[in-house]
Amino acid sequence: MKRTIKHNLLLAVIAVGAVIMTGCKKKTTETKTDTATTEEKAAATDGQTTNEGQSTAADANESTYFMAIDRYLVEEIGKHYEKADHCVPFHSIVGVDESNAEDIQVWGDFWLFNYNQSGDTLKSVSGGNHPGLMHLRQTENGYEVTAFDQVADGSDNIPSAKKIFGDKFDAFQAVQSNDQKREELRAEVLSKYVKEHKLDVTMYQDYGWPAKALP
Repeated sequence: MKRTIKHNLLLAVIAVGAVIMTGCKKKTTETKTDTATTEEKAAATDGQTTNEGQSTAADANESTYFMAIDRYLVEEIGKHYEKADHCVPFHSIVGVDESNAEDIQVWGDFWLFNYNQSGDTLKSVSGGNHPGLMHLRQTENGYEVTAFDQVADGSDNIPSAKKIFGDKFDAFQAVQSNDQKREELRAEVLSKYVKEHKLDVTMYQDYGWPAKALP
């Protein structure tokens, strides 16, 4: 189950992993991004727990978790979106439990945006919001996502979110409802993506909204 967003939706977020540049496919028109920032780590601590065997989102392993999660978002979630020039995932991490090395659990608010470049502007094409719980394990080639429990849409949205996030539900709600921080993070991640891929881009734009300058 995935939650998609319309072209004219103004978006925003809080935590990030490594940026991956690739085309994505999707069945409906909407939009998303990726990279690890200081702001993400700060935001993630809002919903962290300190139970034994449970780590925070600012762990040393965080960047590797992000890389695996970003890869999953692009390759597995992104294939359901319409193809675009740039596929950029990003996420706000609510909590991490690595007590079981074969089932590392990462709760978060995960997003994916697709953009086409027009002049010096990246214009959103498609994307969506995919909150839930990622299950990961470490292999010879690094971490990989083995399963993803997604929050449902419609009338099942709140019940499924409460079931998946459990005692982290309030922290998840706080993260998901903070549109300002989400938009700040989105712009920050996209700016880093542009620099890393040496794109001649200074703006980004959602359908029906004025273009915004990248930080």
